[in-house]
Amino acid sequence: MAFTYEYPRPALTVDCVIFGFKEEGLKLLLIQRSEYPFRGEWALPGGFVEMEESLDQAARRELEEETGVKNVYIEQLHTFGGMDRDPRGRTVTVAYYSLVNLDDYPPRAGSDAQRAKWFPIHEVPKLAFDHQDILACAIKRLQRQVRYEPVGFELLPEKFTLNQLQRLYETVLNREFDRRNFWRKFKRMGVLVQTEERKKGKFRPAVLYRFDEKKYIELKKEGLKFIF
Repeated sequence: MAFTYEYPRPALTVDCVIFGFKEEGLKLLLIQRSEYPFRGEWALPGGFVEMEESLDQAARRELEEETGVKNVYIEQLHTFGGMDRDPRGRTVTVAYYSLVNLDDYPPRAGSDAQRAKWFPIHEVPKLAFDHQDILACAIKRLQRQVRYEPVGFELLPEKFTLNQLQRLYETVLNREFDRRNFWRKFKRMGVLVQTEERKKGKFRPAVLYRFDEKKYIELKKEGLKFIF
């Protein structure tokens, strides 16, 4: 015999903030809703947690069902439980957060999503529910994170130019850096390895670098902090 609760319970959902990076800047993965409420509006990928799955499983399932993105590392960001955040009734959501190499994850709409698309972070449209607040929380987390670890491990390609690296940090922190000082700080930490390869373009070919993950892990154990 099923147990019946005496008190009403809120519904439980998950939402995913997925950041990617291209040469022109940081991007956010969004879906266009096909169902009530907020039909036709843009939102973070997410949905209701099923009875037989964990929160992590629900987040990964919803992300794959709505965008086609799978096999990415996600971590819990924050819990949002505003009284009026969902017009269908009292709903609490657990937000998740991930950094990915955008080129590895072309979006493909599915489930209850009309479209799935990467948006430049400064061109994000008005979002459904309280997803604007969730995004703001994720951006603050990302800005704190870049000061303590090289987020380029996830956002940049395996081999990248110093311009790409600097552009990433400038976009995330919303400020410009002196190229010489920026390079000096990274060089001093010893987490970058210069390769024999160069990136071809319209101008002089740029040297490609990669992260020394082993060195980074050693420094992180010692309390590594980026001073930007």
